[in-house]
Amino acid sequence: MTINVRQARPADLAGMQACNLQNLPENYRMNYYFYHVTSWPSLSYVAEDDKGRIVGYILAKMDDDNPEGKEGKSDPHGHVTSISVLRPYRRLGLAKKLMVQSQRAMAEIYRASYVSLHVRKSNRAAIGLYRDTLGFGIHEVDKGYYADGEDALAMRLYLSPDNTA
Repeated sequence: MTINVRQARPADLAGMQACNLQNLPENYRMNYYFYHVTSWPSLSYVAEDDKGRIVGYILAKMDDDNPEGKEGKSDPHGHVTSISVLRPYRRLGLAKKLMVQSQRAMAEIYRASYVSLHVRKSNRAAIGLYRDTLGFGIHEVDKGYYADGEDALAMRLYLSPDNTA
């Protein structure tokens, strides 16, 4: 089984959305995927099987607002909006590959100082990937972040040459 990880293109959006709908309770309209892929074309990636089927994706963007609510702008930082890998393709390292590709582009192209993301507090597998494999730390808990009322862990990874390789 050959899996190719490459930059996402507008033609991939239906496959990305199908992967999202199959795996995640947080779903997005097609124009939201389009906005990400056309606004930050170097940050979103797909994993495709040898038949060209999208089996995983990362949807990411740059954010230069001030998350601390202070005046002015903060350093630019990346944000992972969504990442998903279809169940039969999990535990192959695809999520890590997708994350690392996006992180590298955030650092090299946009000079991001860190990457942020939200993860359900109950999603132990994802928390393990982010914390133990990729080196993210918990920045804060966002109470009731998800539509069903579940809390989110707001996590960050500060970028340096060591964690974008």
